[in-house]
Amino acid sequence: MNIHEYQAKALLKEFGAPVAEGVAIFSADEAEAAAKQLPGPLWVVKSQIHAGGRGKGKFKELGEDAKGGVRLAFSLEDVMANAKDMLGNTLVTKQTGPAGKVVNRLYIEDGADIERELYLSILVDRTVGRPAFVVSTEGGMDIEAVAEETPDKIHNLPIDPDTGVTDADASTLCDALALDGQARADGMTLFPILYKAFMDKDMSLLEVNPLIVMKDGHLRVLDAKVSFDGNALFRHPDIMELRDETEEDAKEIEASKYDLAYVALDGDIGCMVNGAGLAMATMDIIKLYGSEPANFLDVGGSATKDKVAAAFKIITSDPNVKGILVNIFGGIMRCDVIAEGVVAAVKDVGLKVPLVVRLEGTNVALGKQIINESGLNVIAADDLDDAAQKIVKAVKGGA
Repeated sequence: MNIHEYQAKALLKEFGAPVAEGVAIFSADEAEAAAKQLPGPLWVVKSQIHAGGRGKGKFKELGEDAKGGVRLAFSLEDVMANAKDMLGNTLVTKQTGPAGKVVNRLYIEDGADIERELYLSILVDRTVGRPAFVVSTEGGMDIEAVAEETPDKIHNLPIDPDTGVTDADASTLCDALALDGQARADGMTLFPILYKAFMDKDMSLLEVNPLIVMKDGHLRVLDAKVSFDGNALFRHPDIMELRDETEEDAKEIEASKYDLAYVALDGDIGCMVNGAGLAMATMDIIKLYGSEPANFLDVGGSATKDKVAAAFKIITSDPNVKGILVNIFGGIMRCDVIAEGVVAAVKDVGLKVPLVVRLEGTNVALGKQIINESGLNVIAADDLDDAAQKIVKAVKGGA
């Protein structure tokens, strides 16, 4: 689960991280009062969406010459004009895709005198099985570009969960970020704080880009992006309250109600598979034969008929879906349960696109019998390769 920047900063502030004062607003009418709560004379008006690259983004409605989604304001009039300009419009960034995201809230923040911009993140490094800091002196830039162009400027430091961030770890991070004086003293305090927030709140990502050194020598968290481990949210009802469903795909929200692993994609072939590995293989082979998957959907090993029916309905609710591939290898998940769920869903919502079904494993004969006797216009497949070729051919008009 993701949260907005202003929410992430409020959370980090609770742990003692240095952040600027700011006020979130939801309508342009609130802009002036919000800005007056801050010292000025410089304010930063920030679009709040679940995507990076906001500063370089463009608003669909405002044309190519419009300023981005993060703007400096040097007067109250500027603050109000920018708020009116941004709220309710669609911001397109590298991370939103061409559809963009509607800006429903802004964060008006006190400005900062920036001396240097740094990059810092904490994530789980699966190569060593530990949380790790990733830091660079090249803050404010796309970290992917830094990794490609100057990989020597990115430093990775795994942390031993038994000890947390030691003084030696903090000192290593200070060296990697070339911190000295007051900034180094701040870093020795800040890095354990950020690690504690990451661990205590079961974060999957904590990214500060940029972490700045101000002209007075102090460090400040200037931007913050936080994602949480969805499997641990039951431990954090306070975090669940921060969820903004307007930032999420409606199909993914519906899938979460049935405990389905669903991710919407940009293709035209809907996929229903059991097992994450098999789902990835199914998506890959669809691409191999010249089409694109419309989703990742793993129904899991303990799905019921109703759960399968819900999954099928979610797939068919996507207007981009031109065909559906059901690929089940029955182990714990029985083929007859999948078949019953598919039949129930089709009878409920209808079937307007080609459907290819490949079943194998537990109760496969019964599953095929249920499909064959259902009266559905289903294209049967012998194996995954055969199934992928058939659905791609059907979608492209060859069947």
